[in-house]
Amino acid sequence: MEIKVNAPAKVNLALDVLGKRPDGYHNVSLVLQAISLSDTITLTSNNSGIITVTCDNPHIPCDKTNIVYKSAERFFKFTGITCQGVNIDIKKVIPSKAGLGGGSSDGAAVVMGLNVMYNTCLRDKEMEKICSYVGADVPFFINGGTQLATGIGTDMEMLHSMGDCFMVVCKPDVNVSTKEAYDAIDNGSKKQFKYSDEVVKGLFMRSLNSVVTSMYNDFDVFLNIKEVNEIKKLMYDNKAKGACMSGSGSAVFGVFTKERYAEKCAEILRNQYEQTFVCKPIKIGCSVI
Repeated sequence: MEIKVNAPAKVNLALDVLGKRPDGYHNVSLVLQAISLSDTITLTSNNSGIITVTCDNPHIPCDKTNIVYKSAERFFKFTGITCQGVNIDIKKVIPSKAGLGGGSSDGAAVVMGLNVMYNTCLRDKEMEKICSYVGADVPFFINGGTQLATGIGTDMEMLHSMGDCFMVVCKPDVNVSTKEAYDAIDNGSKKQFKYSDEVVKGLFMRSLNSVVTSMYNDFDVFLNIKEVNEIKKLMYDNKAKGACMSGSGSAVFGVFTKERYAEKCAEILRNQYEQTFVCKPIKIGCSVI
């Protein structure tokens, strides 16, 4: 049996880090938005009795450290089913180490695909629970759309959908250490304002303008990456209504009201940054193709 699952990326419309917890995690308030940029996960059953991973990107590890392997392990542990053998193939489009959640989405796609393959009829909440054992933002990709994530990022609440628009996503050749990003915030002054509240208000009012003018990312501010700032400026110079770094970076996304503005901006960015894409916000998460 072969199951194909679409695994979309996400951007952070808001990312507020609210402080470090005694357990070492951080309390956060995130507004997550699924976008049409996506990987494709293909699950193929076999009689090997083991989980194997393949990928078209040579830089992606295809061993037990890959999140898709961990997701499959968690699925079988949660359901109590013995793995008969499955190969997980990743067709990679979402840039890695970009803050776009590509690996997390791939992990959620595996849980969704195995649910179909093994006819386990798990509810969304059960799939989200499996995903929460794998990573903090993995559960988001079961339903995707627009969600508010609180706590350590695993408490999810569906929000009003983002208005129709186009996005340019650009990943510069800069990789960011998530630990370094959190350390920079921990060493800064205590936070007094939650931008995520303003983005949620904008979504509730169905005001795209309010959403994009409230977009904010603590990592963006505290890391202050030169290439990120240059990309944002170029986006604004080419009619972006808002631009922000996603997650811990280093991908940047700009929001445009017209497709031709987005395409023109992307064309300019591709002269310097190969990993540049035009996409749209979507109302779903992973989906079986």
